[in-house]
Parts: sequence; structure tokens; C-alpha cells
Amino acid sequence: MWMGVDLGTQSVRAVLVDDDGAMLGSGAAPLGGGRDGVRHEQSPDEWWEAVRTAIGGALRDRPPGPVGALAVCGTSGTVLLTDGEGRPLTPGLMYDDGRATAEAALARERGLRVQPTWALPKAMWLLSRHPASAGVRLTHQPDHIVSRLVGRRTPTDSSHALKTGYDLTADAWPHEKLAGLGLAEELFPDVVRPGARLGEVGADGEAATGVPAGTPVIAGMTDGCAAQIASGSLSLGSWNSVLGTTLVLKGVTAEPVHDSTGVVYNHRAPDGGWLPGGASGVGAGALARAFPDADPARLDGLAPAHEPSTALAYPLVSRGERFPFLAPEATPFLLGDPGSAADHWAALLQGVGHTERLCLDYLDHLGAPQDGPLTFTGGGSRSAYWNQLRTDILGRTVHIPRHSEPALGMAVLAAYGAGAAPTLADAAKRMVGLSHVLSPDPARTARFLEPYLKVVGELERRGWLPSPVATHARTRADSLETS
Repeated sequence: MWMGVDLGTQSVRAVLVDDDGAMLGSGAAPLGGGRDGVRHEQSPDEWWEAVRTAIGGALRDRPPGPVGALAVCGTSGTVLLTDGEGRPLTPGLMYDDGRATAEAALARERGLRVQPTWALPKAMWLLSRHPASAGVRLTHQPDHIVSRLVGRRTPTDSSHALKTGYDLTADAWPHEKLAGLGLAEELFPDVVRPGARLGEVGADGEAATGVPAGTPVIAGMTDGCAAQIASGSLSLGSWNSVLGTTLVLKGVTAEPVHDSTGVVYNHRAPDGGWLPGGASGVGAGALARAFPDADPARLDGLAPAHEPSTALAYPLVSRGERFPFLAPEATPFLLGDPGSAADHWAALLQGVGHTERLCLDYLDHLGAPQDGPLTFTGGGSRSAYWNQLRTDILGRTVHIPRHSEPALGMAVLAAYGAGAAPTLADAAKRMVGLSHVLSPDPARTARFLEPYLKVVGELERRGWLPSPVATHARTRADSLETS
């Protein structure tokens, strides 16, 4: 039995699966937090209590026998400060907290290619308000949970360390550059590759969660990478689109995808190769914001009457965009007046699809291969209507896995890290199943082409989308339409 734990934006999810990926148990617990403009924080103590609840649910009806191993993923770029005993000194600054713009600019001046929402500038922002003292450490979201399970401070994984400035090519912290920012070496954790063994669940961890003491704890990855593992998209040229509160695309390449803007960044795969991708600020969170009390199934049923919608949306969840362009000043927009709530709902669904298409066009602009399968995962993939809509907007075949959650990806990684399979791809092949395949409707793809190009034009007009990228999107649309 293998366990995976996912620290999401709105909840914690834990699953227990067998060697074939069959679900033996699952549990979940909600997360709160505070949003106010560009501010987005959560309580590390709340993370721990939610993890305890979720794991308890996953273990409630498990069959007899040991848990082979577990792994934990978290939101990419979420960071806090802890003391020498691992106790939180600050709230967790979430993946999209946008208060560290000045710190990001300073880091870039020192040669570190970071975005304002990455963990390094946010850690700098925290340190400016909580000056470093003996024992203070920068801690990523899952590290805080793992240390409590194990009972001591553990290394971080290189996947979460990426947005804290870790150099994956050199496999080392760039301490000379970090020192130029006033950041001492002792602030930073040791780093291991995902899939490495971090330790075992301790007595206190067992008492708090019910996971047997001695259970191996395996170094995890970010939630986007975890969802990619859960999708089974681990062959060269394959891509996984994770639609949750926001949108994340992850692919598999033999070499890093180079992007001078830093919009696309590259994780290192647990067993070699590269996992390039980017994280957009659009997603299902925009639906929850616009329709807090909606019945999604009912509105999905009404949305086909509004294809395309009378309004054009760029449905950012909060201020700032990170992919397919970098624009900290970007704000969500809705052009035109929706004729009804269903029309507005349709505009938001379509807006996410248009952004997803632009993300793939941007990856093509960078020369990233896309000749492998495309998979949809994340909470948004539970909507059959939205899946087909996105498939038609993109105009390409899409694979839907049997289970699409990052927690499953962590269970697969735990099995690989514990030695149950020679490669991560082998573990995923055995444990990840395909639900069905969606094919695009050429007529609907053509119907959504004009709205897509209008979105591209509006983003370019506002100065957010670089003109060469907009031109490439138009050229690619012409070539695909001709073919």
C-alpha cells in the first residue's frame, strides 16, 4: 500500500492505493487562508491539522498490512520561516502571493531569474519583516509537514527548491548570488532529488496521524509535477494540463526548454530528463469568485447555448499573470456584457480554454516538442462539458486518466522511491489507468478560433503579451486551420 498527500489551495487530500493503483482509501480536509488583493496567506498549523484529518480518512478502512511508503506534494512557491526546532515563525506565503515585486526585481539584478510570486523573493520579503536569527530556516510547505511526520528537520526536494533559486543544472544552491542578497547559507535546507528517502515516520508522527512508525517518507515534488505523474504523462513530448484553482502545464523533454523571460521553467525528473512547464493565474478559482453559490452542473448544462459567449474573458483568479506571459500588473477582464448568468459562466469556461491554447502556442514558440499525448487532470477535469470544450478549443486529442489527483502522483512516487519499480515511468504505467479519450469536433474548433484570436489581440494591445508571441499564435492558428 502506498500513500500520497497533496497540500492544495483549498484542501488537503490523502489517498492510499495498492500496487495496481486501486483506491484503498481517501480522505480530505478543507483549508482556509486569507486573500486581500495581492496578499495570500495560510496557517502552517492549519496545514498540519488538515493533513492529520485527511490521512485519518485515508487509513480508516484500510486492509491489514504495512504502508509501503508515503510522499507529500505542495503548492509550488509556497514558503515560510521556521525556527531551529521547525516551528513556524510566519504564515505561509502562498504560491500566488504578489507582495515581493521589489525583492524579485533585486534578485533579477543579481542574476537570479525569478518571478515575483516565486519562493525566493517571498522569503526575502519575510526576512525583511522577521530578521534572521540563530536557527531560522526557509521552509517549503511540504517540508513543514514531512518534518512533523519524521520528527526532525529533513532535506527539501529539488522540485520545491527550484523557485527558491536552486540551480538544477549545477545541482547546488547559488550561494555566491544569494549572499549578494544578504542571504546566508544556513538559511537554506539541504536538497535531494525527488524520490529520495527522507526518513521514516516517527512515534509522534504515528500518534498524530495513524501512519505506522517506521513507514518510509519519500521526497516529493510540487503539485503540478505530482499531477503530471498521476496523469501518466512521462514519455518525451507528452504534456499534462492541470486545471484547478489555477492552470498549470507540465511536459517531458530530453533537454531543458530555454526561456529568457523565465515564464517557462524546468524541473528535474526523479530519474533523469526534464519536466518543463509554467503556471498561469487563470483557472476554476475565477468561477468560484464570480459564482460563489452556483450549481456548476446546472450552469454547465446551460453553457452550450452560448458558444461562443457574447463576452470575452481573461479569467485571472487574482492580480498578475505568470504564464503564458509575465505581467505582474495584469488584471482579470470581461469584455462585453453577458446576457445571462449562463452566458457569463460560458465566457469564463471559454476564457480558460483560450488561455490554455495560448500556453501551448507559447511552448511551441520556444521550440518545446508537443508530439506526445496531452492529458487533462485537476479538479476542473471532473466537468465532462469543460473537458470537451477545452478539447475543441485546442483542436487536439486529449487523454483523461482514471484518477487525476496529485495525491495519486505522490503515491506513485512513493512506490518508485521505495524500490517497487525500476523507473518512475514503470511505476506510473502499472498504477495509472486511462479513463477515456476525447476527440475534437472540427466545427467547434473553427467556431472558437475568432474569439481566441480576439483574446490574443486584447492581451497584446494591453501590453501584457509580447508581440512576437502574439504573432506566433496567429501564424500557428493559420497553419493549423489550413491543415
